[in-house]
Amino acid sequence: MTVGTNIPHDSAKNHVTGRSIFIDDRSITHQEVFVLPVGVPAAAGIVKSIELNKALSVEGILHAFTAKDFIHNRWGVIVEDQPILVEREIGYYGEPCVLLVGISREALFQARSLVHFEIEKHSPILSLKEALEKQEILYTASPLSSGDVKEFLEKSPYTLKGCVESGGQEHFYLESQASIAYPLEEGQIEVHSSSQHPSEVQQIIAKSLGLSLHQVVCVVKRMGGGFGGKESQATPFAAMASLVAYKTGLAARLILSKDDDMVMTGKRHPFKNFYEVGFDEEGKILALKAKLVAEGGAYLDLSGPIVERAMFNIEGAYYIPNLYVEGIVCRTNFHSNTAFRGFGAPQGTLMIESLMEDIASFLKKDSFEIRKRNCYGKEKNTKTPYGQELRNNTLPDLFTEIEKKYAYQERRKQVEKFNNEAKEKGIKKVRGLSMTATKFGIAFTTRFLNQGNALVNVHRDGTVQVSTGATEMGQGVNTKLQQIVAHAFGLSPSNVRIMATSTEKNHNTSPTAASSGSDLNGSAALKAVTEIKYRLSWVFYHLILGTEISEEEGKECPNLDKSFLKLEDFDYKDGRVVYLPTGNKIKWTDLVTTAYFNRVSLGEYAHFKTEGLGFDKNKGKGTPFSYFTNGVALSEVEVDCWTGEMKVLQVDILMDIGRSLNLGIDRGQVSGAFIQGMGWVSLENLFYDSEGKLLTHSPTTYKIPTIQDTPRVFTISFIENENNEHNIHRSKAVGEPPFLLGISVWTAIKDALRNYTAANKNRPISLKVPAIPEEILKNLEKDFSS
Repeated sequence: MTVGTNIPHDSAKNHVTGRSIFIDDRSITHQEVFVLPVGVPAAAGIVKSIELNKALSVEGILHAFTAKDFIHNRWGVIVEDQPILVEREIGYYGEPCVLLVGISREALFQARSLVHFEIEKHSPILSLKEALEKQEILYTASPLSSGDVKEFLEKSPYTLKGCVESGGQEHFYLESQASIAYPLEEGQIEVHSSSQHPSEVQQIIAKSLGLSLHQVVCVVKRMGGGFGGKESQATPFAAMASLVAYKTGLAARLILSKDDDMVMTGKRHPFKNFYEVGFDEEGKILALKAKLVAEGGAYLDLSGPIVERAMFNIEGAYYIPNLYVEGIVCRTNFHSNTAFRGFGAPQGTLMIESLMEDIASFLKKDSFEIRKRNCYGKEKNTKTPYGQELRNNTLPDLFTEIEKKYAYQERRKQVEKFNNEAKEKGIKKVRGLSMTATKFGIAFTTRFLNQGNALVNVHRDGTVQVSTGATEMGQGVNTKLQQIVAHAFGLSPSNVRIMATSTEKNHNTSPTAASSGSDLNGSAALKAVTEIKYRLSWVFYHLILGTEISEEEGKECPNLDKSFLKLEDFDYKDGRVVYLPTGNKIKWTDLVTTAYFNRVSLGEYAHFKTEGLGFDKNKGKGTPFSYFTNGVALSEVEVDCWTGEMKVLQVDILMDIGRSLNLGIDRGQVSGAFIQGMGWVSLENLFYDSEGKLLTHSPTTYKIPTIQDTPRVFTISFIENENNEHNIHRSKAVGEPPFLLGISVWTAIKDALRNYTAANKNRPISLKVPAIPEEILKNLEKDFSS
């Protein structure tokens, strides 16, 4: 069985040996030029003039292009509010304004310092607080509500009010934004881009250069990481390279340095979540009112859907009968924030998990008790605030299993014992233990994006090429597609090749995002394979009966009567096909050859769309998701109370990912997502100066988790669940959901601070994300940290 087999990532060997070809590994062609965007040295204001003569005098510099060289200089996923190159009004510090073109990167870096801007500087908005005060609103979402929040807040025995604040996060993909554009005949452009959304790249290039879509081809072989940072923001850089290629007639290579990439591109959205929650003596939440405020940066980008996804995740894994949540996106003079793994769901879930800890503190209870009491049920308490029923809800099972499997109650006693002994011995350390959950809806909340297409070609030697709209960024989507097709044809995966994604083979594709890459594209590929199998089975059936395939029958084959021919009668396995009613067999290659000589098509295109989706934004009700991927994580941390340093001692993860397509790849996705989530809540911090310039723009100043930050003990397990009938092979998406489990490290820090002294024991802990040492020290008593 190929599906479910733990085969290696299709590029594993090439990655390790350095043979994988990324954008900048492509050979330099004759007279190819290099392109360098130059950013403006101000966060807000007006560009009065640009002096380029000194830069153009540098040896090796050929051209300089500005906004006026584009036919259309605006782009945006939802609203075209962002310039490709600044023409007049500045949105953020370092925003691209000029394109320098040269024969070497060294010449470009030398010339960049000689570009002079005359700028009329304005006062930038550099905080969410200021943006709120000035009512700088980019987007207002329609509220979500259920029940009667006002009545039940008033009736609640206890209430808490507050704000949960989370910061941004850098994507830190290994391959920076990269594009090479090649000019072709008759004004055509072929661009190779490190992009999660080839069709959007194609569309923006065509519009910016005044071309038709059929004149532009975007190709994506692979990316060196994406995490959402290349869903939309790869597009303007591809357009810049294409402008140079179009104007000069030369191949144009634009590869950002890590510093330039971090300065010019958007991050995860910082959020301020304001809330009022009512609950009873047992910790059952009766009502929740919340307002989510996201920092969009200078332009809208994907901020609208991101704040809406945060609202969809406001209750997390917990049933809240009376809820009201609204969301807005504020404009600031920072880089335009964008998609990031989780797409707003982490910022929404963070608040409810924080409340679980705070309610437990207030009631002097264990936070795990509060979570179990509020968890969505299996038969009752199954409807979300937006009206979608949870089918086959495994959350209660996950909570029960992790408590037992990882001895939660015993672990809690051990943590208490350590903390008590540490106090007695004067050891300045404290430990915390906490469990959080993920209930991540799978589908694009923008309904029309839930579609994919695939082209499957079977060649005369029996090998197969597959082209889809999915883009490979290291997550293993190509390997899963390879397994799906190989399994359906009964072949070894080595006989199936997933081709580079190209808009000339797969048109109008959706981005590889929302954890839906394998779902959509795998379903489309399987649909195409099924059509080919019907034709091949028709050929085999005639051979078995001894009936010659006539000219007329050959014409009828593509439209054969499928009610007459039952595909389940034919077993495609181990390179052969068996007709089960009679036991007749034929080699796969012989069947393919026979079909070819009888002029039966061995290729097929198929389109797939996710059924059953529908959400009314005006009413705030509907079914935005196809299904939910669930999981829980138990984290134990230790805090040094002198320095605020935190160590993750142990993490245990238990997830429901349905019937896994590839357990090794899924395990890698879970571990990587968790560590990235852990980095967001505890380590990764963005610093800007008073003018809005990013200071943490390199690996030396921006810290992502290293091997020293990973849990000392790290286990990942999965429960058995083959009931997800809403997805291919009953699998579940796994790319984003585990990211949310990183929140358990942050709530464990809150638990540690709560355990620190009697004064903290029943006080809700106000802790920002990321919980860096300075933030942790703020929550320790002054006499202890002195």
